[in-house]
Amino acid sequence: MSLATASPLSAADHGRAMGEYGRRAEARAHALGNRGPIRTGADGKLLPEIVESYGTHGFYVFQGVVGPEELAELRADIDAVLSRAPVAPDATVDFRGRPVIDHGIIKPPYRWARPLSDPVGGTDANNGRHPAEMLQPVPDGDAPAWTVELLDGNLHLSDACLRLYGHPGLLTVAASILGDDFVPYNEVTFVKEPGLGPSVAWHQDGTTHWTAPDWDQGAHGFNFMTQLYPSTAANCVWVLPGSHRRGKADIRKMVAEAGSDRIEGAVPMLCDAGDTIVTNRQMVHGSFANSSLDRRITLNEGFFPRKRVLNVTARRLTGKTETYDQARIDARTRILQIAIDARRQRFPQERAYVYRPLAGREDENRWNEATRAGVLKNYNQLDMFI
Repeated sequence: MSLATASPLSAADHGRAMGEYGRRAEARAHALGNRGPIRTGADGKLLPEIVESYGTHGFYVFQGVVGPEELAELRADIDAVLSRAPVAPDATVDFRGRPVIDHGIIKPPYRWARPLSDPVGGTDANNGRHPAEMLQPVPDGDAPAWTVELLDGNLHLSDACLRLYGHPGLLTVAASILGDDFVPYNEVTFVKEPGLGPSVAWHQDGTTHWTAPDWDQGAHGFNFMTQLYPSTAANCVWVLPGSHRRGKADIRKMVAEAGSDRIEGAVPMLCDAGDTIVTNRQMVHGSFANSSLDRRITLNEGFFPRKRVLNVTARRLTGKTETYDQARIDARTRILQIAIDARRQRFPQERAYVYRPLAGREDENRWNEATRAGVLKNYNQLDMFI
C-alpha cells in the first residue's frame, strides 16, 4: 500500500507524529556542531574548520547573517508579493478582490499546490528526482483549495532579496567553497504556511554530473537558505548528513525500509530567523507537509563551480535542453554584480564584496532604474540547472 493510499491522516495526527520524530532527531542535529557565525581568516576566506565541517556533513548553519532591520525589510517584501497573488492558479483577482497585476514577467512567479499535499513525490516531475511519495494529511475543513508553495525569481520580485544576494559574508562563503569564479543559477522563495504548506519529497538536486569521471562531493554546487522565521523540526528541511559524498541514493528503498516518509538517520536543519544554511545540492533532503502552527519562509539562492557549468548541456526542469556557453554565464553573473551595488547603496557602512570575474566592470552594472528594466526584469530566463 502506498503512502498516498494509506488511511487518511488528520493534520493534528500528522503534527503529533512529526513531534515525536522531531524530538528524537533534534539532539542529533545539534550534536553535529556545524553551526556558528560566518568567520574568516587573515586571507579573507572562510575558516578551514568551517569548510571541513560543511564538507563532512553537507550543510552548515550560519547564525545571525541577517540583522533585525534587514530581516524586517525581507519579510515586508515577501508579504507584499504574496498579498498580490491570485486567489487560485487561474484567478484574475487577489485575496482582497483586486485585479491581479501583470508586471510583464514571463515565468509566472507563483507556484501552487493543494494544502498539505505532495505535488511531485513518486512522479516524473523535476526530471524524476522525487521517486517516493510523502504522507499527505487531510487539512482542516476551513483550508483554502490552493496555497502558494513557491515564488520564482526573488531578485526581480523584491529589492530586499536583491540586496541580500549581494551580502558580502555570504559571497565570501561561496568563494571559499566553490572558488572565486563561482556561478549563480537560480533563486526562489519556499513558502510553508502553517497548516497548509505542502511537502517536498526526498530528493537530490543534481542531474548532470553523477557519472562524470571527475565527480566529487561538490560537483552540483550548493544552495543558501536564508530563513525569515525560525526553522523547526516540524516545518523545516530535513537532510541525511554525509549523503552528498556517496553518489546517487536509493531513496525509494530508504522510504520502504522506514515504512513511512520519516527515513532513518535524517536530521532537521534547525535555525533561528535571520540565519542562513549552506546546503550541498547532492545531499538527500526533503520537507514534510507543514501541519504545525509555525510559518516557514526560505529564501533560496544557488551557486555552482564554474568548471561544472561552462559548455555543459543540461535539461531544465521544463524539459528544455540548453548549453551554457561563456556568453550565457556572463549574462547571468551580471545580476550578481548589480546586487552587490544595490547592497552598497543600502548599506554603505559595509565593505562591498568584489566579484573577481567582473572586477573592473562595476560602472556598467550599477543598480538603477535602467538596469532594473533592462537587465533584472525576467533575469530568471537565464537560470542554469545542472
